[in-house]
Amino acid sequence: MASNSFGTLFRITTWGESHGKAIGVVIDGCPAGLPLTEEEVNTELALRAPGNSPYTSPRKEPDRAEILSGLFEGKTTGAPISIIIPNQDADPSKYAPIKELMRPGHANFTYLEKYGIFDYRGGGRASARETACRVAAGAVAKKFLAQFDITVTAYIHAIGDATTEAEIIEALENINGDSLGGIVGCTVAGLPIGLGDPVYEKLEANLAKGMLSIPATKGFEIGAGFEAARMKGSEHNDGFTTDESGNIVPASNHAGGTLGGISTGLPLNFRVAFKPTSSIAKPQPTVDMAGAPQTFELPPGSRHDPCVAIRAVPVVAAMAALTCADALLAARTPQLALAIS
Repeated sequence: MASNSFGTLFRITTWGESHGKAIGVVIDGCPAGLPLTEEEVNTELALRAPGNSPYTSPRKEPDRAEILSGLFEGKTTGAPISIIIPNQDADPSKYAPIKELMRPGHANFTYLEKYGIFDYRGGGRASARETACRVAAGAVAKKFLAQFDITVTAYIHAIGDATTEAEIIEALENINGDSLGGIVGCTVAGLPIGLGDPVYEKLEANLAKGMLSIPATKGFEIGAGFEAARMKGSEHNDGFTTDESGNIVPASNHAGGTLGGISTGLPLNFRVAFKPTSSIAKPQPTVDMAGAPQTFELPPGSRHDPCVAIRAVPVVAAMAALTCADALLAARTPQLALAIS
């Protein structure tokens, strides 16, 4: 299985399965001299961990990461940073009764067709458990970006049709064995002008790839996004003005922080759509491996998120940080001369 890496200069490779002994990530290209602790990584992982809310999976994974390499005396050395996260609450027995069934909305159909084998224990490599590795790597990327006063903030934009906190809670409490989709918004502030390259390495194109590589994603939009298709040019165009220092800057940000695939210096504003969780308590029609009609029902005690978008918030932030860290290194901007000392 190829394609387990993301990024060019700030590059990550993740490994492990949902119900294996552990999962982990190797980060290559992080500059030397960056102060970093395991606790900083674990603080980010705690934001994604299951079992912390009545609206997430009850699986209890402490997600305590251990940094195995790439650190000396509290600073990165420039060598690959290897991080391991043990799986401590894995229970593959829950999946044994359904291993011969095609799970609606899951990847076992395509994996079996492509590879001839599929780890049915929670989805194996296709499981969203893999995103813990991204969050761990994102913690390192965020620390790197912070050296340049670049911040990444992700948040719930909507759950189903609900947009206010009260509406979201009501929707989740009345889910009745089903699931909901959601939209996660994200803002990256403090980026310099000039990140990203025209045509095939546009900043928003690489952001889109990073976001759509997250399990359960179904859409990406930046700035006005799909709403731009309903606007006139006079409404969408960002005019220009000067700031208090006399610098030319866009007067508005309908473009979402890029023009021609290159950062404008304004915040990146984008949103990511997540489908409803595929694992639901309601019976669903399907077939078995032989093609015979069956009814798919989750075994008693199965543990799943009613809305994956909730725990996807730190994952979106992590992928944004990784994309921007890679773009910052690739740009060779003057700010890099002020990098970590």
